[in-house]
Amino acid sequence: MPERAWVHDAVRCIEADFQRSSDTHLIPVALPGFPGIDLYLKDESSHPTGSLKHRLARSLFLYALCNGWLRAGATVVEASSGSTAISEAYFARLLGLPFVAVMPRTTSREKIAAIEFQGGECALVDDPKDVYARAAEIARARRGHYMDQFTYAERATDWRANNNIAESVFTQMRLERHPVPRWLVSSAGTGGTVATLGRYVRYCRHDTRVLCADAERSVFLDYYRDRDPGIVRAQGSRIEGIGRPRVEASFLPDVVDAMVRVPDRWSLGAMHALSRRLGRCVGGSTGTNLVAALWAAGAMRASGTAGSIVAILCDAGDRYRQTYFDDAWLRANGLACDAERDVTLRWMDTGEAPDAMAEGFAFAGAGIGSVQAG
Repeated sequence: MPERAWVHDAVRCIEADFQRSSDTHLIPVALPGFPGIDLYLKDESSHPTGSLKHRLARSLFLYALCNGWLRAGATVVEASSGSTAISEAYFARLLGLPFVAVMPRTTSREKIAAIEFQGGECALVDDPKDVYARAAEIARARRGHYMDQFTYAERATDWRANNNIAESVFTQMRLERHPVPRWLVSSAGTGGTVATLGRYVRYCRHDTRVLCADAERSVFLDYYRDRDPGIVRAQGSRIEGIGRPRVEASFLPDVVDAMVRVPDRWSLGAMHALSRRLGRCVGGSTGTNLVAALWAAGAMRASGTAGSIVAILCDAGDRYRQTYFDDAWLRANGLACDAERDVTLRWMDTGEAPDAMAEGFAFAGAGIGSVQAG
């Protein structure tokens, strides 16, 4: 059948693309203030589309193809804050399919340009909560397929193996002095990565805990703590790619061991601190993950526990040159973060969390919020 033949060839194209790509790097980061504790960053920016979302987009396309949801020439539509849309636009172009990304109007211009470079269209909405309905509407009007990452992210990924991000981390850690991490740290956008990490460590029976880092304007920590699926926030997250104004189906709280909500200024201050320490720019969600990892390191030090922590480096900072890396933009949005940058650098070097860190943070789960400020 012609339709089956097209699906077969589409799957072959995606698998061939995977074979052309090597795995992403695991980068050690020195923490002089935490002797006996090793921090690593899983650098997902080295994917062909530059972010963690490349893995998700590949999984979503394979899932949709094998479910019979995609057909030759049909438009693919996605609701996104940018990075998933860039990656999906890449795979849509690979298969010769039109692509439309529905995103908040505040999405960085660099991300919009990257989607358009891949041949995609961008439909911008004023209210981030409108992306879902608008994406479904466009898919219906064009007789296409709404990919719906926020529903399908956790089920599209093979969490047992097949080179998912968790399997990759544990393979790369085998020769380190603490090969089984005490903590895996990831922020949540769809929740799919956190679900994969949490399921994998249980499946493999590792003594590893999963720490989910949440953004300031996000419902995930509240849902984790209170289990109220109807909770919503009026505003969308200012840290692109993570945090949601509503509970998403792919966020699975029962595979998360602890959560920390990081104020946006601290996410961006840590982003700048880590960019300085690495000699390259990283994105805002990586700053969120760094702050959470430092809290985990503090909990380990307080309990006299040596070991390793692996956090996700989600994407590079070049997508945020006109926002997070622009001092005027930061000041105009109330996100000037020079003080937080300097404190984060001292935190890494001395191991002491300052008193000011307590304000604006929230914790849930065991073993993180008990850390005392210095």
